[in-house]
Amino acid sequence: MHSKRGLIFAILAAALALALLIGWLARPEPVPVRVEAVARGPVQATVANTRAGTIEACRRAGISPRLGGQIDLMPVSEGDVVEKDQILMAFWNDDLRARVRLAESELQASGARSEQACIVADRAAREAARQQRLSTQGLASEEAIDNAESRALAQQAACTAARAAVEVSQAQLEVARAALDQTQLRAPFPGVIAEVNGEVGEFVTPSPVGIPTPPAVDLMDISCLYVSAPIDEVDAPAIRVGMPANISLDAFGDQRFRGRVRRVAPYVLDLEKQARTVDVEVEFLEAADCDCMLPGYSADIEVVLARKDNALRVPTQAVREGNRVYLVNDEGRIEERHLEVGLRNWVWTEVTAGLVAGATLVLTVDREGVTPGALVEARRHERSDD
Repeated sequence: MHSKRGLIFAILAAALALALLIGWLARPEPVPVRVEAVARGPVQATVANTRAGTIEACRRAGISPRLGGQIDLMPVSEGDVVEKDQILMAFWNDDLRARVRLAESELQASGARSEQACIVADRAAREAARQQRLSTQGLASEEAIDNAESRALAQQAACTAARAAVEVSQAQLEVARAALDQTQLRAPFPGVIAEVNGEVGEFVTPSPVGIPTPPAVDLMDISCLYVSAPIDEVDAPAIRVGMPANISLDAFGDQRFRGRVRRVAPYVLDLEKQARTVDVEVEFLEAADCDCMLPGYSADIEVVLARKDNALRVPTQAVREGNRVYLVNDEGRIEERHLEVGLRNWVWTEVTAGLVAGATLVLTVDREGVTPGALVEARRHERSDD
């Protein structure tokens, strides 16, 4: 009897052990997830451009002649650095140079005639004065005095006319020089030659009214650069001149440059088949940053609307729809938590309620098997940037 009971107990114990073994073997494997401790740090509310922006020069001029002509001199080439008022292009102007020389000679002659007439007028005035003194002594007749005064007045008028003729000659010289200047293109500011359209010997004509043509010389001042980028019309009202901004360029990888909003366009661009946008211009805060830039580079801007330096924050990638996040509890299982949030951008989201510093946050929220209650294998994520 006792042996029979012992056998039953042994069978039951073996069955229980087998069930436990099967249950242990059939247990779900922990889901590997990356986690990060919730901590404090800076958070910014930002808006970014909807399409790639462009690096622009603060000053850029497409210079074209006011008059047509044949190119006689072209002392600059693309890429040359030029100073203000340096000649960039000159047309054949021998006839105008001759007119300038003629005007200079006429001015010189007018000056000599003016000097001669005024000397004669001065002498006539002294003679009239002498006749007046003689008349007080009874040594000069009234007729002599009248003749002397008339000659003095006439010579003075001739002197005045000669001086006016000098002014006319001076004006004619200025007109001739202005005509000569129209045959020369000069740099309105120091810069770099971006493009030259024309060769020595070619004829250049001004653009017809209403028909734009390429400029003869394209001049850029690359010592001052800025980014012009389109911002969605929904985000544009929050942007103000002077706000800080971050600038990034494909040509410089992950490097970011500090900037400041310098202009917000006062109108909305309505381009066909594209969202309506507002152009925003951001200048570089450090002039030295422009040394490595070239106009035409594609660039992106991120305007900082607000900032908190010591906010409780979580990575934005970990925040699910409805401001929900997954945490790992003390049992190694996932727990869902609803948050109240403040400032946010593509990288960080500020937490105003629902979390405390040090909580273990799940980053890989889209991985299969990551659901509330799931057993997980937490792998700490080491963050190297803010």
